[in-house]
Amino acid sequence: MVTLVNRAKVATSTTGTGTITLGAAEDGYQTFADAGVSNGDVVRYVLEDENNNFEIGTGVYTSSGTTLTRNVIESSNSNNAINLSGSAVVFVGFTVEDADNLFDLSIALG
Repeated sequence: MVTLVNRAKVATSTTGTGTITLGAAEDGYQTFADAGVSNGDVVRYVLEDENNNFEIGTGVYTSSGTTLTRNVIESSNSNNAINLSGSAVVFVGFTVEDADNLFDLSIALG
């Protein structure tokens, strides 16, 4: 199960396809830590870069160095990690997978 928080959206100057280093909060948003993400938490992330490139996945948040690993579920790059340009944004999202998990949980609990 992933950790959900409200209004966590940050810039990243990361380039390439590796671990994302999280930067400052976008205007009107919070950093992952300020929103309540703790070291080791798994979050569902949405990553948006230039030219309509996107990536959705799960990642482990590391508070030391404020990084996020990438485990891609869906992307504009044939569901592989997108090659970041150095001017992307990443935010905690709620996706259809999360809705399915909640639906399955509610059925199991009766």
